[in-house]
Amino acid sequence: MIINMGPQHPSTHGVLRLELVVDGEIVVDVIPHIGYLHRCFEKHAEHMSNYQQVIPYCDRMDYVAAMNMEFGYVVAVERLLKLEIPERVEHIRVIMAEFQRIASHLIAVGTYGIDIGAFTPFLYCFRDREMILDLFEMTCGARLLYNYMWVGGVSHDLPPDFIPRAKAFCSYFKPKIKEFNDLLTFNEIFVKRTTNVGVLPVDVAINYGCSGPMLRASGVDWDLRRDDPYSIYKKFDWEVCVGKAEVGVLGDCWNRHMVRMREMEQSVRIIEQVLAQIPEGNVQSAIPRRIRPNPGEVYARTESPRGELGFYVVSDGTTSPYRVKARSPAFVNLSVVPEISRGAMIADLVAIVGSTDIVLGEVDR
Repeated sequence: MIINMGPQHPSTHGVLRLELVVDGEIVVDVIPHIGYLHRCFEKHAEHMSNYQQVIPYCDRMDYVAAMNMEFGYVVAVERLLKLEIPERVEHIRVIMAEFQRIASHLIAVGTYGIDIGAFTPFLYCFRDREMILDLFEMTCGARLLYNYMWVGGVSHDLPPDFIPRAKAFCSYFKPKIKEFNDLLTFNEIFVKRTTNVGVLPVDVAINYGCSGPMLRASGVDWDLRRDDPYSIYKKFDWEVCVGKAEVGVLGDCWNRHMVRMREMEQSVRIIEQVLAQIPEGNVQSAIPRRIRPNPGEVYARTESPRGELGFYVVSDGTTSPYRVKARSPAFVNLSVVPEISRGAMIADLVAIVGSTDIVLGEVDR
C-alpha cells in the first residue's frame, strides 16, 4: 500500500511529504517530496542590487538558526573581498553563532521529545530558548530573523548589560543539560524508542555527504570549526562531540540526539571563553561603503547546527553577486532517510525523521 505522511503532519517537522510504501506496519520504501516551501533564494540573491541585501534572505533559509546562515554567507563574501575583520566583530559573531546553536538544538531536542510522546521536555527547552532570544532581541531588536551579521561587521555592538546577562545564562544553563538528560535522554521509554532505530553506517553517511550531528553520531570525528577553521574558533579550547554508543549502536537515533545534547555543553564552554577575552573596538569600521569584488569565485563552508553549510559566490565585478549557491546540510541529511528507514515500523519512521533535525526552509531554499 502507498500512503502519504504530510505535507501537513505533526511529525514531519515542516511541509515535508513522505510517500510511504508499506507492507502492513513495515516501511518498504520512503520517497521524500520537497518543494512546498521553495522561495527562490538563489535567484533572489542574483537580483539584489548589492551583496548586503542578500543577508535577510539567508535568515529565511534555516529560520531557527538564522545567525549561522548569515555567518556562512558573510564569511564567503569576506573571503571574496579578502577583507580583514576586527577582532571584536569576530568574537561577537562566535558568541551569537554558539548561542544560536544552543537555541536550535533546544528546538531539536524539545520537538523530538514530542515526536516520541514526551511533552514536558518541549516546554522546558522552549523556556530556556526564550532566554537566548531575549539576548538577541536586546542586541539587534529581532528574535527570529536578525539581519545582524553584515559583510565586514555586525549591525549593532553589544549593549552594556549583554555580557553579564550572557554569563548568567551560561551559569544557569549548564545544570539544565543534566536535567534534560535525566528527564528525556535516559528515560526508559525514550531509550527503547530510539536505540537501534534508523542506524546510519559510516560508509553510507560519507557516501551521501552527511554532516553535522548526523555524521558525528555515526562515529566520524569531523567538525569544520576545528578541521577547516574559520573566524577565530581555533583560539578556543573545546571538544568535537562524537557518538559513543553508551546506549544502542553508533549511528542510531539515540546517538544523534545525544550528540546534540553534548554540543550544547561545548557551545556554553566556547561562549564562556569568548566572553572572558572579548576585546574593545568598533564593530562597523571594516564594513565597506561599496562592495564590488573583482571578478572571481569563492566557496566557504561553516558548521551550522545541522552540518556543513556552504556558500558558493561568483562575482562578475559588479555590485551584485552573479551567482550565489547554497549547500544545504539539511537537504543532504534528508536524502539519506530512505536508506535508513527500510524495514522499520511507521512509528520508527517518525523517530528517524525527527532525529535528522531538518528545517524545510533550508531544504527547499
